[in-house]
Amino acid sequence: MKKIIVPLDFSEQSEYALKVAVSLAKKHGSEILALHMLELNQAMITSSEGFHPEQTVFLIKLAEKRFREFLDKPYVKDVKVIPIIKHYKVFSEVNEVAKEHNAELIVMGSHGSDGLKEIFVGSNAEKVVRNADIPVLVIKNEIENFKIDRFVFASDFKQENLLAFQKAKAFAALLSAEMDLVYVNTPGDSFLSSQDTYKRINEFLANANVGLEVAIYNDYSVERGILNYSESSSADLIAIPTHGRKGLSHFFMGSIGEDVANHSKIPVVTFKI
Repeated sequence: MKKIIVPLDFSEQSEYALKVAVSLAKKHGSEILALHMLELNQAMITSSEGFHPEQTVFLIKLAEKRFREFLDKPYVKDVKVIPIIKHYKVFSEVNEVAKEHNAELIVMGSHGSDGLKEIFVGSNAEKVVRNADIPVLVIKNEIENFKIDRFVFASDFKQENLLAFQKAKAFAALLSAEMDLVYVNTPGDSFLSSQDTYKRINEFLANANVGLEVAIYNDYSVERGILNYSESSSADLIAIPTHGRKGLSHFFMGSIGEDVANHSKIPVVTFKI
């Protein structure tokens, strides 16, 4: 892992993400791309009505100064940090920066169960995930020493999830973590019999060419099942697959993927299918 992107907005949560990124960078010899997106939009920058150019320049310089001060932390000293400033917020740019610099991971902060706020207001976190071709690691709390021992990958084990699984497997190996696979069976239209469940899982594992076991966990919803299973198994990280720009995968239809990231007490990482 050579390069890690960390979107920063000067909030407490973004500093939690920065600390995790620094911890990973020190362990893997990575560079950090610290990305800050200013509040200024394109109209404000170019408009000549009611807004003076010198005011725009002043606000940009002020934000740049604050950005430099935010990065001036003792724990960052031994890591190479490349500051990147975008003059207005377009969340697809996170992926564009990742492509431009060949980054391999995005680490971002979140407020958790009260909803994603600050730079990730409303659906902005989902926009980052949907546009990201690389894994996105969501951090909600301060973690002094980021170390993952048990890594839960939740899936419906349809064949379309093979690529996300391979990415998750490689990420778990990078972290030297034990990979724990879980299928959540729920009542209703998505319910599968034991025979159908094992058939689907066995076909998936055969195509993935792995001999891992999959836990089948019964719960009233996929979200609760993932969270309850992860808690009961003392997991340190939850991994979920997404379709990226096509929206959350069928297994995580609607807001389940976002809800898992919001309500989980532990970090969540997404992998594009």
